[in-house]
Amino acid sequence: MDDIGHRWLNQHKVGERLPKAVGGEGIYVVDETGRRYLDGSSGPALFCLGHGHREVIEAIKAQYDKLSFGYSSNFTSDPIDQLAETIIEQAGGGMSRVSFVSGGSEATETAMKIALQYHVARGHSGRTHFFARRQSWHGYTFGALALSGHPARRKPYAGALMPVTHLSPANAYRPPAGVAPHELADHLAAEFEREIHRVGAERIAALFFEPVVGAAGGAVPAPDGYARKMREICSRYGILLIADEVMCGVGRCGTWRALAHDGVAPDVMYTAKGLAGGYAPLGAALMTEEVYRTIADSFGTIASVHTYSGHTAACAAGLAVQKVIIRDGLVEKCRTDGDYLMGALREAFGQNPHVGDIRGRGFFVALELVKDRETKAPFAPALGLQAKVKEEAFNRGLLCYPSPGTVDGYNGDHVILAPPYIISRGEIDQMIEMLKASIAAALARVAS
Repeated sequence: MDDIGHRWLNQHKVGERLPKAVGGEGIYVVDETGRRYLDGSSGPALFCLGHGHREVIEAIKAQYDKLSFGYSSNFTSDPIDQLAETIIEQAGGGMSRVSFVSGGSEATETAMKIALQYHVARGHSGRTHFFARRQSWHGYTFGALALSGHPARRKPYAGALMPVTHLSPANAYRPPAGVAPHELADHLAAEFEREIHRVGAERIAALFFEPVVGAAGGAVPAPDGYARKMREICSRYGILLIADEVMCGVGRCGTWRALAHDGVAPDVMYTAKGLAGGYAPLGAALMTEEVYRTIADSFGTIASVHTYSGHTAACAAGLAVQKVIIRDGLVEKCRTDGDYLMGALREAFGQNPHVGDIRGRGFFVALELVKDRETKAPFAPALGLQAKVKEEAFNRGLLCYPSPGTVDGYNGDHVILAPPYIISRGEIDQMIEMLKASIAAALARVAS
């Protein structure tokens, strides 16, 4: 085993050995040597309640003692019914029905199928084309990859992906050339409408977008007014507006439904990571009653069921997580302590000549690292700055989420912080000090 590395495949190089995680407590992960790592990114913005939450674990164990899974084509169960009611109530925005799946990519695929079925049910079977954005990420299944505007991740599969129209990113830090930040929403709305006329509204099924972009851009919030303009244009042309809240939803950005911050309701939304907080694989696609009823009246149901859809124990995990979030006021904590986090980041990095932007909402924030702050020029990809930041942070006992390709999928570096909702302000300060030292060390290595 020592000669060949891991038998299982992961995102690391062949032969590279990862440390072995053996435990978790609160915001910390523990490896086999007993070393503790502060989980400053909740893994991939996943562990909203941290690790080893006894209340959640006991709820899962209790469900397994009764029933692991009542196959959802034959049975319902208390966990699936109660979780559906809970998240519909928390989401608001006219959401009325839920389809449970096993994760974010499946949720993306389900949302695509909902959109297609909806238009067929309305007699518009020609509406099969999707719009999304560049610098977006929707998952690694084929439909999700087609939507995703991340050229590096798409590259091995590009020839097999369905055609999707990708609009410009909605990033106030990097607007299109000649566009002032206050003009950005209008500019992007005009681009959207031009592309609708070019493709033909009668062919377009839906627009997918992340209210706060995750790994592909680094916690990029939609500019003021953008979501409202997209909503109005979609409604005018009969196009479904679909919000991908896999990373940014379930309270992480200070509202349970991230798009609520923008005062906008989609036709369909989906989420995953914070839903069960890493205690079980779980995702969900939510839709309005109008979308559901249109499909149900024609087809009887949404035609998108997987073997593990609505897994009983997974829904029990999700229900336990949501009960804690509601009872302990953690959505509001993400908002208020998110303000504290943002203030502390600006204090620590606001004068750093290689931190171009500090952005995000709630407990979903990022630093964009640049070679030149005035021109916003990124570091050369060959320098691997984001990988060096990750290595330096890991060596100091901090888990964060650096990624490459911030600018265009190939160039640029950013670092996401998305701590568990339960983190204290003292721990936030500790996390930022560790990140500050890590970035300084990584920049020194690049300079040398």
